[in-house]
Amino acid sequence: MTFLLNDPADFPTQLADGFIAANRRYVRKVFGGAVRATKSRPGKVALVVGGGTGHYPAFAGWVGQGMADGVVFGNIFSSPSAGQAVSVGRAADQGGGVLIAFGNYAGDVLHFGQAAETLKAEGINSAIAVVTDDIASAPAEEAHKRRGICGWVTVFKVTGAACEEGRSFDEVVEVFNHVNRRTRTFGVAFSGCTLPGADGPLFTVPTGKMGVGLGVHGEPGIYDADLGTADEVARVLVEGLLKDRPDDAGDRVIALLNGLGSTTYEELFVTYGAVERLLADHGVTVVDCEVGELTTSMDMGGVSLSLTWTDEEIERLWNAPCDTPAIRRGAVGEVELVDDGELSVEAPELVVKEEGSPESRAVAQHLVDGLEAVLASLREQQEELGRLDAFAGDGDHGVGMVRGAENGHAAARELAERGGGAQTVLAGAGSRWSEQAGGTSGALWGAVLAAAGSALGDVEGVGPEAHARAARAGLDALQRIGGAQPGDKTMLDAFIPAVETLEAEFGAGRSPAQAWRAAAEAAEAAAWATAPLRPRIGRARPLAERSVGHPDAGAVSFALIVRTIADRMS
Repeated sequence: MTFLLNDPADFPTQLADGFIAANRRYVRKVFGGAVRATKSRPGKVALVVGGGTGHYPAFAGWVGQGMADGVVFGNIFSSPSAGQAVSVGRAADQGGGVLIAFGNYAGDVLHFGQAAETLKAEGINSAIAVVTDDIASAPAEEAHKRRGICGWVTVFKVTGAACEEGRSFDEVVEVFNHVNRRTRTFGVAFSGCTLPGADGPLFTVPTGKMGVGLGVHGEPGIYDADLGTADEVARVLVEGLLKDRPDDAGDRVIALLNGLGSTTYEELFVTYGAVERLLADHGVTVVDCEVGELTTSMDMGGVSLSLTWTDEEIERLWNAPCDTPAIRRGAVGEVELVDDGELSVEAPELVVKEEGSPESRAVAQHLVDGLEAVLASLREQQEELGRLDAFAGDGDHGVGMVRGAENGHAAARELAERGGGAQTVLAGAGSRWSEQAGGTSGALWGAVLAAAGSALGDVEGVGPEAHARAARAGLDALQRIGGAQPGDKTMLDAFIPAVETLEAEFGAGRSPAQAWRAAAEAAEAAAWATAPLRPRIGRARPLAERSVGHPDAGAVSFALIVRTIADRMS
């Protein structure tokens, strides 16, 4: 339980500001995150890390000489937006390119991938790199689908050292891939975590049990097992990892024993003693270790073990000097502070480049009113959407959708008041929705709204055919960037029948009210029909069995939005 907070909605922003205030010798604030407070060598590759907050010292605790050049802050357990990542990337760039590294989660992949493309379009060499260390989340033959949960400590440290010593961009990427391939993590949970302001934990573990294969975004274990002694828990972790050791791994490892938030250091030390003895029994030598809170999940009870199978290069880069808030090794020498005046801390302003026509401005006002109604509906169902999401996710879908709609509506209203047409209003709403909601749904809804706006334009009014055209454009954008297929148990499963029904109804000469009512009925039926499906992509995939019997939260929220539109048309 989080006891020290003000407004839960402002908790991520306030914790980021407090972290920066407490670590001025290491970091400086920029829009979307923070960068090093100390100057770096011109021409070096910049390593930018990031993801949702709620995991400290991941990810902000690793910004400093010898490790990361910048961090992008997301909301609690939710990925940052592409715009925030672009801002941090620009500020961190030293002329050698920007490598954006993070855990393998759908929202992060979408947002950071978009950021890398934007930076490249601006002339900054950029790429993304994902950590895939969690052996519980996918089998070895599908290692590319695995989550990142704590092995990123070693991966980022080694990669940051490669950046610091002047490797080329391609060489840094290869170092990242090399150490990531040789890193494995396995964890168990004893209790769930509680989001700030929530009444209870995202999940519970029965007394005397542990959830095996935990996630760090409040996801429960993949299955429950008996909770034994510290030695027995250590055996579960060690034996699980040894079964999944890389090819040609050798017999030397860097070990990380990580507490998830409420596991005491004393418990960790007791457990680590068993870990090292068990590894020695199997002929494995621990060349170095870190024991403590390395990647937390708010107040979650649990422990994870990461092993990186080393070679001469990995060990040398791991031991290279670094100075960050959370990890310090050796001496980095004298450093010079950056000039704060060079850094931008404000979000980009909303701009109306050209006023819309009177007809389009009238449409824009209807869109503002519609977004206000959508926001009201999402607020009413926020708790239920979170409950559905918690079966196989982190339970924040309702919170994220409300946050996105709040900011999207505010942006739309501001742009409409400045004379923006339909396209300008929806593009601005989508940008702020994506930026503030983060996560997969934030990226997808941002793209959907922007695409729908492009279909409407800033000149024409909206006839019956424009409704279907805008809806189809939103669906096309969803499919283009989301990567889901029908039957994957996502929002797409409700989106497709809604758009197809809308097109059919308008094609048959139905009125907008009739067409949208039919579309809402199709979306609702399709959303509830996702209940027996097993999720095949996204954060819910590793916990697919827990999701069976419950509809997908994204599909349900989509149906709720379509129903809200239909009610306004009546």
